[in-house]
Parts: sequence; C-alpha cells; structure tokens
Amino acid sequence: MAYDELLAVRIRAALTGEPGLKEKKMFGGVGFLINGNMACGVHKDDLIVRVGPAQYAAALTRPHAHPFDMTGKPMTGWVSVAPAGCAAEADLQAWLRQGLGFVSTLPPK
Repeated sequence: MAYDELLAVRIRAALTGEPGLKEKKMFGGVGFLINGNMACGVHKDDLIVRVGPAQYAAALTRPHAHPFDMTGKPMTGWVSVAPAGCAAEADLQAWLRQGLGFVSTLPPK
C-alpha cells in the first residue's frame, strides 16, 4: 500500500528550513530525520511521531492516536496518528513539535 503523499507534502512544508533535516523512504512510507534521528513520518495513511518513552502514555491519550505497530509488537515511544488527528494544521504542527522536541534531546547519528 502506498503512503499518504499529501501528508508527506504537508510535513515537508512544515519542516522546511529545520537544521539537519533529511527525508528518507522507509517501511513503505517516508521518514523525516533530524541529525540522523527519525522524528516523524508517514506510514500508509497515518502520521507517525517519535514522542519518546516518557511522553508515550500521554501521547496515546490524545484523539486519534494509537501505538505504532508494523510487526505485531508496538514500538514504545512511537505513536501513530489517524488522518483525523492531524487533518487540522494546528494538530499536525503540535505533533511535529513533539517529535522535534524529543529528537532534539538525542545525540546526532
């Protein structure tokens, strides 16, 4: 299944100018990395966001968020956001800020 390319365009536009930004095709979708650490991406129709272990439980309480699971084993620290949860630009921006905030705490790869 292809990924939501319009969502990728929206993310790309929101992250333009972000220092250390790289885009990489992966897992049948696309990921957006900052200094080699993936902050967010698109998998199928969902936004995926790396929120980190400390914010994982709280992120899952947000509307339309659920565990990111590609293999039958959810990835702790990552959430998947259904399209309704990031349709509004303000919601997308909030998720992207959370992902960028977490990866900014990680050493560059």
